[in-house]
Amino acid sequence: MHCVSISFLNVGSHDSHRTLADCRCKVLEYLSKKGYNRTEAMLRMESANQDVDGRPIQTRVEESGGVKYGKAFDLFRIWIEENLEIYKPDLRRLLWPVFVYSFLDLVSQWFPRESKNFFNSYREIFENEHEHDLRALQAVALPEHVDSSEIAKIYYSQRYRVTLSQTAFYNLVGFLESKEKEGGAVLVSLIQKQLNVCTVERTADEQFSLAKLIERAKRPDDFPAEDEGIPGHNPGSANVTQGAGTSVLTRLKLGQMTLDQESRQDVLGELQNEDKINPPAPGQSSLAEAFEQRIKREESEDVPGRTELPPRPPPIARDIAMEVQKVKENRDRFQISGRTGGVGPGVSVTMFTFHNTNDSVTCLDFSGDYRLVAAGFDLHYIRVWSLDGSPLPGPPELDGQDSRPTASHRLIGHSGPVYNVSFAPATASTDKQGITNCRYLLSCSADKSVRLWSLESWACVVVYKGHDGPVWDVTWGPHGHYFLTGSLDRTARLWSTDRVDYLRLFVGHDRDVDHVCFHPNSAYVFTGSCDKMVRMWLVTNGYPVRMFTGHASNITALACSPDGKILASADDSGTIILWDLAPGKLLKRMRGHGKGGIWSLTWSVESTVLVSGGADGTVRVWDVQLPNDASGQGKVIGEGGAGQNMEPSVSNVSGAGGKKKAKEVTVTSDQISAFPTKKSPVYKVMFTQQNLVLAGGAFLP
Repeated sequence: MHCVSISFLNVGSHDSHRTLADCRCKVLEYLSKKGYNRTEAMLRMESANQDVDGRPIQTRVEESGGVKYGKAFDLFRIWIEENLEIYKPDLRRLLWPVFVYSFLDLVSQWFPRESKNFFNSYREIFENEHEHDLRALQAVALPEHVDSSEIAKIYYSQRYRVTLSQTAFYNLVGFLESKEKEGGAVLVSLIQKQLNVCTVERTADEQFSLAKLIERAKRPDDFPAEDEGIPGHNPGSANVTQGAGTSVLTRLKLGQMTLDQESRQDVLGELQNEDKINPPAPGQSSLAEAFEQRIKREESEDVPGRTELPPRPPPIARDIAMEVQKVKENRDRFQISGRTGGVGPGVSVTMFTFHNTNDSVTCLDFSGDYRLVAAGFDLHYIRVWSLDGSPLPGPPELDGQDSRPTASHRLIGHSGPVYNVSFAPATASTDKQGITNCRYLLSCSADKSVRLWSLESWACVVVYKGHDGPVWDVTWGPHGHYFLTGSLDRTARLWSTDRVDYLRLFVGHDRDVDHVCFHPNSAYVFTGSCDKMVRMWLVTNGYPVRMFTGHASNITALACSPDGKILASADDSGTIILWDLAPGKLLKRMRGHGKGGIWSLTWSVESTVLVSGGADGTVRVWDVQLPNDASGQGKVIGEGGAGQNMEPSVSNVSGAGGKKKAKEVTVTSDQISAFPTKKSPVYKVMFTQQNLVLAGGAFLP
């Protein structure tokens, strides 16, 4: 065979009048006569891929040098856009990793011109979702940049995960096989080497059912899946660590937990009796109808199972009465809708100002029955007042001591400054016995302890110890019984009132855990730290499920929306960030407060309006649904003070008495209104169940 090949070359080189085709025919005829069938077949294959001058013909895209990636990407993108609508959302998720790895391969293989053209040609497709990564990739132009670039290291060190339905995956495989020479082989190489494509059966996962696929196809937006991307990096997945490898996050179940069947019947019976005694007004739904509509709405959501929640004590008469009162307040509430005609919804705020405190108040809280307010002091005690000024009953008589009602009660027991107080869940009571009124108060202190106080005996009932440093924050769970604390020891801990030891330990922050809050369904908790991160944890096992990074300074407040879908976090630079919990995505930033910290956040019942208060002495109302528009920003004075003008057009206004100019603060267009106080930092804001706002602060002369 080797001799035949040489004679073929000699024949072709010494006979200038014979064409190369004639020589091939002679050689093939000779091989056929001699019976060299395999050699003949190989020569025919080689001849089929050569031009008339003997040069190889490029029949495969991967043989065309640097342009092969552009041809393959164009082929892939066009095929996806021409695919069935129900598969487009899932298949489009492949475009970003194919784009990134194609670009990095071009740079690594020393195709500078082709890599630049490729990047500039397709970057516009991904600018809305991957703006930061595109900015980092733009600086990668040479092979040595790939070795030193952080973004390149992240993508090359781990495989990019994408989940597809089995039907979409088989569709993809069929396309790659049919277009192997046109660019399919290039795509197969990238996918095999750099991607981790997971397939899911429709019947095994509701997210890939036909109904869900059709619903996603109709959406104008295209958010990344929860388990997509590279752990710890991809914006579609707020993974807890970059070292998570191919592990993915558990899908969050953010729906509200419904009542058990027995409790539901009890509540429904009480509401039907109430409808008979007090029939609804014309045009108003009955309480029973309002309750059934809420149950239907809750059942349609993705709710955690009973085993995914911390166990709760059996319901008692007080629990049923609280549910009945919640239905009443929810039906009769002032409903807050979105902006209409550019005008934001009207929100009423009642401000309670504490005088003569000598700047010793450290925290405030209002009770859920709207009867009490408690303040913690740096002088190691707590004082509780009635909001309407009526006298509070004293403790039972002891040793003949007088127990007459007084205007307030002081709770003494801590040996250090009190950093936060929290009333147990309660609702307003319509009966004389006050069965649903607030009965307990929690407090945390620099003495490393948490105390539970009875609001009937006005005494400490239990002392909880376990933290190794001052306890900065404490809050009750949505249904009582459980509470959460955060401390200087960099941990958060879950407790139950019937045990002196903690139940769960949440460890992961690099610095103090300053603020904590519960998810409305009790399945998750949130922690904010001065390491500028917010973490989300699963209550049942203490595992982290989300990590939110984006704040530029210390976290000062947290609040989860009543519908359980959005988390609001604030920092001491005056910025509020809204996070979409399901995809772990930053929704928007809201600015308007002056520096010094936003100390409290609260949501309206509909989860459409957020109210904040802080050190600048203002209460501000925000439109959650309106995207902020840079063109609508203005300048306001956010430092508090008597008589300050809060209009956006003001650029420089003197503070109280005209002695000092306050700093300008940029306000985003989603601010609905701002209420300035008279030199009173706002420690607490709280929406009632009827969408009225309570606010409290201490006057600083």
